[in-house]
Amino acid sequence: MKVLVIGGGAREHALCRSLSLDPDVTALHCAPGNAGIAEVAELHPVDQLDGAAVAALATELGAELVVVGPEAPLVAGVADAVRAAGIPVFGPSKEAAQLEGSKAFAKDVMAGAGVPTARSYVCTTPAEIDEALDAFGAPYVVKDDGLAAGKGVVVTDDVERARAHALACDRVVIEEYLDGPEVSLFAITDGTTVLPLKPAQDFKRALDGDEGPNTGGMGAYSPLPWADPKLVEEVLETVLQPTVDELRRRGTPFSGLLYAGLAITGRGVRVIEFNARFGDPETQVVLARLKTPLAGVLLNSANGTLDDQAPLSWSDEAAVTVVVASHNYPETPRTGDPIEGLDEVAEKDAPHAYVLHAGTKRDGDAIVSAGGRVLSVTATGTDLAQARERAYAAVGRIRLDGSQHRTDIARKAAEA
Repeated sequence: MKVLVIGGGAREHALCRSLSLDPDVTALHCAPGNAGIAEVAELHPVDQLDGAAVAALATELGAELVVVGPEAPLVAGVADAVRAAGIPVFGPSKEAAQLEGSKAFAKDVMAGAGVPTARSYVCTTPAEIDEALDAFGAPYVVKDDGLAAGKGVVVTDDVERARAHALACDRVVIEEYLDGPEVSLFAITDGTTVLPLKPAQDFKRALDGDEGPNTGGMGAYSPLPWADPKLVEEVLETVLQPTVDELRRRGTPFSGLLYAGLAITGRGVRVIEFNARFGDPETQVVLARLKTPLAGVLLNSANGTLDDQAPLSWSDEAAVTVVVASHNYPETPRTGDPIEGLDEVAEKDAPHAYVLHAGTKRDGDAIVSAGGRVLSVTATGTDLAQARERAYAAVGRIRLDGSQHRTDIARKAAEA
């Protein structure tokens, strides 16, 4: 099978790494990719938001499966263009991707499907914003209705900060605060059958102790030793399957990766948000534990044949990923700094630890930073403590001027 992956972050490197290990994959391409992905796939320049360009590239390469990684191309309708060219594609249509593209749309779908979520108001005027903030009180949860690369949400006790964020958005969803630990649960679906993966937890705040601004994610781990063993089964029954059924009923079937961001509250599981693609950095740890070859599962989703899929096989090992970010991230990050130590990790830590590239590019013989989140250092171990130890040992070998990372990824879970 010839596979083309669209995107160029650590999520796509994780996907490409898994696909490169799949014996059924005979050729692996990625567009536009990054310096790390270049080691396992052939790279091609493309505007990933241009559906016609992506479809033309897939046709030219003779791709038998296209995997669309990021949310922006999905919301732009890239999967539709590839499907129209007659090529199987893993990723939802533009209409179905509104589940991530619009928080208000997602709330409407959840209401129709009877999915448990936070009470909310959709606001477009200053008066509506003030009324909603007043109705819920602190802590205030304010979400930009559209895509914001994981940074469109403000949770704060400061009503003026909440109001300022709301006023900066064209349309905003203001909702009640959900207490309790958060869980990311991915499911692969073909629009009818839903196949949940193993849960993970990510760390959104920039600094240790969940301090600092929101980011796209600073690390993740799996499994969750503290979670109810029946959590996945419960979420499949109350959240994932009803959502997929509701979208199909509306005439906008969702095929691809359905990502449920969940809060385990005192009143039960509640959906914080849906995404329409693999999450970053959770993908890095979930795929590190998946033993079933990936390409066939994604192709079954694309072809509507997931009911033929054998049960997935998982490693009992734990996985931890730590994000190394640029100087000044998540504000305007500094780029162009050389990254050293990657060869040392490959030499001394493989196969238990490895580096997935996010914001990197090749500059002559050097690999340099090219984004906010630069690397995802991922490791496996017999338990979370060993996986953490290996991940941080590998992080310690990497040298990137001014870089930052959290030191507490998975610490509490490992010590529990």
